[in-house]
Amino acid sequence: MAQHDFNIANQGFPATRADINNAFQAIASNSSGTSAPSTTFANQWFYNTTTNKLFIRNEANSAFIEVATLDQTNNEWQITTGTISAKDSDGLVIKTDDGTSRIIMADSGDVDFTNTVTAARGIGDTLTDTSNTGSITLDFSAQQNFVLTLTGNITLANPSTEAVGQSGMIALIQDGTGGRTVSLGGDYETAGGSGLTLTATAGATDLVPYFVVASNRILLGAPQLAFS
Repeated sequence: MAQHDFNIANQGFPATRADINNAFQAIASNSSGTSAPSTTFANQWFYNTTTNKLFIRNEANSAFIEVATLDQTNNEWQITTGTISAKDSDGLVIKTDDGTSRIIMADSGDVDFTNTVTAARGIGDTLTDTSNTGSITLDFSAQQNFVLTLTGNITLANPSTEAVGQSGMIALIQDGTGGRTVSLGGDYETAGGSGLTLTATAGATDLVPYFVVASNRILLGAPQLAFS
């Protein structure tokens, strides 16, 4: 760790040599220290040893720009910016350590993924539950689609995990007894407030589409009945 004003004073030789060595050490260590250097220059590097953040001085020499955070434990770095720009019309490519392109973002706006995309909100994920009776709360943050076998009458209780714009399917399967019904919490809406009427036949499968239009408003489409 070293910082220097990069001004070699007019002094005797041993002191001059020490001053020059201190300046070189500051350059080699990116002016590292627990706080920014008191004397700064345009485009000067500074590494904060307390926060492990790397900065570069702006052209106006009026502020430091944060560049990255260095993980000194795992020997990794994290980019610090809200915007990443391509240098040319080739767009952006993110590769893994073996050199394989995994995410390709073209200038046109198209984004290509070379493998499976997994999202925290459960996009494409399906819950299959073979035993449902009583009050049921669907977790929309974990799943997009739901396959529920009804072993008794159920009520779809109001969830708290839905996201506006989310859509999917709810498959409702009668058990071997049949005649199970579905009641709805107030957050679930149907056309004309008619509710859901299912096929009562044992083993019947009905399909209900849904779309989240607002917080606490989940619109249910008309059931597609008696798939066979």
